[in-house]
Amino acid sequence: MLRGNCRHLTQIPGRFTLLWLVLLLSLCAAVEASSAAPEFVELRETTLLSFRNYVAGVEKRNNDSLRNSRFLWIDELPERARNEAYAKLKRGDVVLRRLTSNTGGKTNEIPGGMIHDWEGMVFIPGATLEQVLAVLQDYDHHSSYYAPDVERAKIESRDNDHFRVFMRFRRRKVVTAVFNTEQDILYFQDSAVRAHSRSTATRIREVADADTKNEREKATNEDSGFLWQMETWWRMEQRDGGVYVQNEAVTLTRDIPTGLGWLIEPFVTSIPKETLEFTLGTTRKAVLAQGKR
Repeated sequence: MLRGNCRHLTQIPGRFTLLWLVLLLSLCAAVEASSAAPEFVELRETTLLSFRNYVAGVEKRNNDSLRNSRFLWIDELPERARNEAYAKLKRGDVVLRRLTSNTGGKTNEIPGGMIHDWEGMVFIPGATLEQVLAVLQDYDHHSSYYAPDVERAKIESRDNDHFRVFMRFRRRKVVTAVFNTEQDILYFQDSAVRAHSRSTATRIREVADADTKNEREKATNEDSGFLWQMETWWRMEQRDGGVYVQNEAVTLTRDIPTGLGWLIEPFVTSIPKETLEFTLGTTRKAVLAQGKR
């Protein structure tokens, strides 16, 4: 009944109180948000090529830092910023930064899409490197550790430090999107106190009508473009009476079309940061919980 009539709510008679007006506006917004659907958008070859070129640069930066023993990114900060970052980590906070290929701290925009590059870190006091790796590699239970973001997870194959994993993600920001993904993950033991991993989402499919009898994976030319590509780099270092855990996640999403910014922009600009912050914070909690058993 309210759909399409929001503009008339400003003409509500004076006998309605301000509270009623707020409630009606909220209801109207919810109805319209639930009925709105992002337009379909197809990943273009030029967009994918631009993303792959960006990832190649990230790969080189990460490999160079590993060879030069610059293991944690906060150690490259100026002294004052570095001390502040370590203080936050010791308080249990997640420290984040956004990386770009340009200046101004803006999200990387490429033809037909947007690249989101976030890096973060947590400190897990009293933990060992083995305990952190045990949680990260326990993919069959990631739906418990990382709920509600991870709905399902299962190791499909393992060859020593090489994992192939199925994961289903649920993302919600104005609209809800569900994705089936397949991850290819490699772990590397750098020393007795250091390790890192590299993962690629080899397959991502948005799910329509999730958890219903009509559930199906959308074709690549009919998805919403909320998650096209995902690359991840983890690092772990045991020192200072615990383990520092670092994660960089680079994702590719659609760009923001004219007229649908209110619906799409919160999802594609906020979700990458919030997801990384949640993942790191939850990893910290999961390792601490395992240590108490």
